[in-house]
Amino acid sequence: MSIQIKYENSGSKKSSGNLVLFTDEKFNISNLKKHIPSSEFFYINDLLKNSDLKKNLFIFEVSSKKKIVLVSIKNSLETSDIENLGAEFYGHLKHEKKSEYFFNSDTINSKYENFIGYFLHGLKLKSYEFNLYKSKKEKKLILINVVGRKNKATIQNELRFRAIEEGTFFARDLVSEPPNVLNPKEYVNRLLKLRKLGIKVTVYNESQMKKLGMHSLLGVGRGSINESFLVTLEWNGNKKDKKAPLSFVGKGVCFDTGGISLKPAKFMEEMKYDMAGSAVVAGLIQALATRKAKINAVGVVGLVENMPGGNAQRPGDIVKAYNGKTIEVLNTDAEGRLVLADALSFTEAKFKPRFMIDLATLTGAIIMALGEEYAGLFSNNDDLSNKIFKIGEKVKEKVWRLPLHDNYDKLINSTIADMQNINYSGGAGSITAAQFLQRFVTSKTPWAHLDIAGMAFSKKAANLNPGGATGFGVRLLNQLIEEHYE
Repeated sequence: MSIQIKYENSGSKKSSGNLVLFTDEKFNISNLKKHIPSSEFFYINDLLKNSDLKKNLFIFEVSSKKKIVLVSIKNSLETSDIENLGAEFYGHLKHEKKSEYFFNSDTINSKYENFIGYFLHGLKLKSYEFNLYKSKKEKKLILINVVGRKNKATIQNELRFRAIEEGTFFARDLVSEPPNVLNPKEYVNRLLKLRKLGIKVTVYNESQMKKLGMHSLLGVGRGSINESFLVTLEWNGNKKDKKAPLSFVGKGVCFDTGGISLKPAKFMEEMKYDMAGSAVVAGLIQALATRKAKINAVGVVGLVENMPGGNAQRPGDIVKAYNGKTIEVLNTDAEGRLVLADALSFTEAKFKPRFMIDLATLTGAIIMALGEEYAGLFSNNDDLSNKIFKIGEKVKEKVWRLPLHDNYDKLINSTIADMQNINYSGGAGSITAAQFLQRFVTSKTPWAHLDIAGMAFSKKAANLNPGGATGFGVRLLNQLIEEHYE
């Protein structure tokens, strides 16, 4: 769907077209008399008397060619509530092939700064669809005219909204692509296009990674005919800032069969989403560059394909990671942590960042624990953890912290190597996976791990997500940077 938005700074006027008007939470419409004809006012007023006023919006068809939409503004709203109102309104638009609406900003309570901006931001995030491979595409066009003197978004806010939308959509596009298209090489090609935004993109191929000693990452891709890569994305938005950059690390398993530890056939098609962590990192760095964020940040993504084959890694193999630690691979389907192990230790050694936040669709256990409501949060730093948690509550990309402890850490000790990649004792699958990753944070760098297995893709539409790939994490981490580091 194409959504076109135009602002008119002149005073609002009565229109014969579809109108969107805003009221208080009790749908008191006395202030709307001057904005609509008397006949329409009394018609709507009568209908409201016998309506359930607990709703957020009403749509009245006052003629065959005109609708009036009333949106209720509650007394106390967070910006996320306003975005959700916009998303709810989109739910009524998505079945229309072509329509035009006039948003009367003069009917908005002035205490809500940039209400229209957040409302339309939520609407656009909800409007995402991935229909690239449909032979017949429905052409849908929604024209939105914002009239009135209030709530004109500033150029800075418009840029911010656009950057977040484009970064989120980029992440969603990457996750939605079929695995026969988005193999590691094609993924690299798409990341290289980010150079036009001023992002420094550096690609490490298999030969270069072998020289660096990244055998943990390389082992995962051995069974695939597609080459593995590590890619760094550097955004230097504040060259005067001599502080270490912020760093974000993503798991990019473009397809995960489980390798020799083969997954069941049922739902294996969903394993194209196993690169969602890397997609969020890419979308975040794109958003920072698009809005010219005054921060230095680096994204690091490990891109591999986990396939069975004659050269595939076997259960029982031992590999040496970038930081020199040896890993006994007991299950080749616990591959994401092997990719992140090298990516994390490489990021810490090369960039010496202020913090590292990694994102990964790492464990099915986190879905059992938290479902599709929270991402799992693990951290070695209370300050960083608390910031992420509070921002998650604010933007409604929620996280829940789970424990790390020496007793869990012991469960991944190996008798013949420095560690093993799974806990054979059973239980605590997400925690022991996080304990494994923590062993590759060796310089006391503040670190947080977000297990987004339950949040990266949704079979149901919710909040600002239309269903499918969500881009969970782009908005969360962008807000974290804005509030605490920029």
